[in-house]
Formats: sequence, C-alpha cells, structure tokens
Amino acid sequence: MPVITLEISKLNRGQKQQLVREMTQSVVNITKLPPETVTVFLKENELDNIGFGGKLLSDPKIPEGEK
Repeated sequence: MPVITLEISKLNRGQKQQLVREMTQSVVNITKLPPETVTVFLKENELDNIGFGGKLLSDPKIPEGEK
C-alpha cells in the first residue's frame, strides 16, 4: 500500500484534486498497483509556519535595492 505525504502551502480544492489524481496515477503507472491501494496525505502549512533563507514566507518582500 503506497502512501504519499506532501507538505505544501495552502491550495484550493481544485489544486488538491489535481495533485491527488496525478500523484496516484504516477504511482499506478510505475508500480502497476491498482489506484485503490494508493493513499495521499496533503499537509497544508500557513506561510507563517514556513521559513526559507532565515525568513518567514509571510514576511513582506523588500524590492531589491530598497534595503
């Protein structure tokens, strides 16, 4: 039973449906397992909870040259 876990920022319902559908299909294509055996977990993270390069993704962007 394949299990896929994806952590990502907020998505709308259509994006979630597409991700689940396409990730499931990729597993099916590669493993030849039936789609009913594939479980996908989407973990959405608020931008306040994601840091990159020492800054939160929710921090306002400062245009280059205006530091």
